[in-house]
Amino acid sequence: MPRSRTSGIDRRLFLSSVLGTAAGVAGLSGCAGSSAAADSVGASTAPLAEKVPAGTSLKITSYLGTQQLQLKLGRLGALPFKVSSWVNIAAGPDVINAFRAGSLDLANNAGIPPIQAHYQGLDAKIVAINITRKPNYLFATKPGSDIRTVAEFKGRKLAFSQGQAQGVVLLRALKEAGLAYDDVDLVPLTSNQFLTALQSGQVDIAPLANSQVPAYLQQYEAKGAHTIDTDVVDLLSLLWAPTPVLNDPAKAAAVAAYIPFWARGLVWSYENPDVWNEEFYVKTQNLTPAQAKGITALTNKPLFPPSWDEAIQWEQETADLLAEGGFVKKFDVSSLFDHRFEGIAAKSVPAEYRR
Repeated sequence: MPRSRTSGIDRRLFLSSVLGTAAGVAGLSGCAGSSAAADSVGASTAPLAEKVPAGTSLKITSYLGTQQLQLKLGRLGALPFKVSSWVNIAAGPDVINAFRAGSLDLANNAGIPPIQAHYQGLDAKIVAINITRKPNYLFATKPGSDIRTVAEFKGRKLAFSQGQAQGVVLLRALKEAGLAYDDVDLVPLTSNQFLTALQSGQVDIAPLANSQVPAYLQQYEAKGAHTIDTDVVDLLSLLWAPTPVLNDPAKAAAVAAYIPFWARGLVWSYENPDVWNEEFYVKTQNLTPAQAKGITALTNKPLFPPSWDEAIQWEQETADLLAEGGFVKKFDVSSLFDHRFEGIAAKSVPAEYRR
């Protein structure tokens, strides 16, 4: 595979610039061994405890307070353990750093961060799967752009985050359009830099989350910014945790106990869009009711499959796609899944949310 254009940046420097100095150093050590052996302590196969021991606590991601709000509004009951910290982070690189620092036990991400973590030498496992069938991201143009199709990405500057869902969505879109990595200029950024990069013209295109698009277009559509729709989806939304956390019987039991709350919270939000729009998008994100309604209209119906076979296949395709571009080394992704937790989410929701 030809080397992709990343503004003349060497692959290793590219990785470091995307993930930050600390993560970059960790990533280089992970590259040297091309496995998660550095942090591995051996994955537990011990049966999960049926009851969470008293005094158990977890540190869980809840970006913008979404999980707490779902628990509160959905009246899903009390968690059988203490949440010592609801951590307001979402980006994969930030989650990986928090896992390394021991400041986070359980996170909700897309499929690509566990692959990136493995490449960096961090041993972590996927414990729950939610499959998405509709696109979560739209390709937004900078103001004044004449780009209307993915084929027209050729020769343009594209915001690219190697360790986040937005990155794999972009790579899949390029592949579907028949574009090689050398046909475009991949600009290494993290997703929280995408809006600024678009506004300033640093990049021509950036994949934005559905929830970001209304506010961006409200400000820049009159100046020629627009979106480009595709059918490219990021199939997986998942829960994952560092292997040492899952090897702790008490914490593993707490993780297993949390999964049904997570699944039922997503179902509740999907079934109650009017309440969710008002309480979350309008009251906490300062969107208009019309903008909120537009976002929830694009929301995926939650799907928690009893079997992880489709998820594993998708994760392998994603890892292989990254390997083709030289971003990671090829490996068997089955090592990323802790099958002790398979089926827990599915059993906690009605049948219509299992298939």
